[in-house]
Amino acid sequence: MGTQNCILIGAGMDCGKRRRGCVMGPDAYRTAGLAETLAELGWQSEDRGNVPGPVWVENAPTGEVHALAETIEWTRLLTEAAEDAMAHGFPIFLGGDHALSLGTVAGVAAHAKREGKPQFVLWLDAHPDINTPQTTTSGNLHGTPIAYVTGQAGFEGFPELKAPVPPENVCFIGLRSVDAPERASITEAGMTAIDMRQIDESGIAAPLSEFLARVEAAGGVLHVSLDVDFLDPSIAPAVGTTVPGGATFREAHLVMEMLHDSGLVTSLDMVELNPFLDDRGRTANLMVDLAASLFGRRVFDRRTHSHS
Repeated sequence: MGTQNCILIGAGMDCGKRRRGCVMGPDAYRTAGLAETLAELGWQSEDRGNVPGPVWVENAPTGEVHALAETIEWTRLLTEAAEDAMAHGFPIFLGGDHALSLGTVAGVAAHAKREGKPQFVLWLDAHPDINTPQTTTSGNLHGTPIAYVTGQAGFEGFPELKAPVPPENVCFIGLRSVDAPERASITEAGMTAIDMRQIDESGIAAPLSEFLARVEAAGGVLHVSLDVDFLDPSIAPAVGTTVPGGATFREAHLVMEMLHDSGLVTSLDMVELNPFLDDRGRTANLMVDLAASLFGRRVFDRRTHSHS
């Protein structure tokens, strides 16, 4: 991570799903001391405030796509915000639900294309988010970003992608809620998918190292999208899509420490924090601690070993 300047961009998007509360996420991260934590680690931070996107709308009927027009507008705004921020530092997008990644990934990938570098995406999530507005059964567009940014059909009305991310440049870690069509799509597209069973059997370090080695060999840049539900709900309850069996405290910190050591990460999403569901800021504080590990903090005062 070559720059010492972080750009904080709040994206209180709360229309990618029907359960309200993610609008409060950006300010929860600020309250949990994200900027102060970065400063302690030697990083400058520029807080650009919250993107003025559409507010929550009344729930769409069951079976219909929820807040399509609002999500399209958020995607446009965040694509522009991400593309601009990449030219000035390391953007951290403070969510907001995961539909914000429709725009953030599109924007950072457009910047990478201008720089002549391949864009890679690490998706830390219980879900692969690879549905389209046509295939989603819930109608919630926070389950569609990977399909959009990899250029799949079905996103009529959305901004035209300047730089679709090649599917083989996407890696999922932490999957544990995947339906059969999604599984088929992932396999067919050649994406890397590391589910919790694989992590249980062989650990999280080896597959992550393998992916990071591919990014490095390609001369690529890496966007990390961190969903609260990547984590086990026992340590991170503030999410509306809890799935038991998620990453532990140490597994999550190891991922972040390895990402820091790689020097490949150039942008970060922190998504799906719903402070309304939190326990005295517990989840917000943990997410800030994970960001700190990504930016160089070590949980223990000991030398860590490379896993590459």
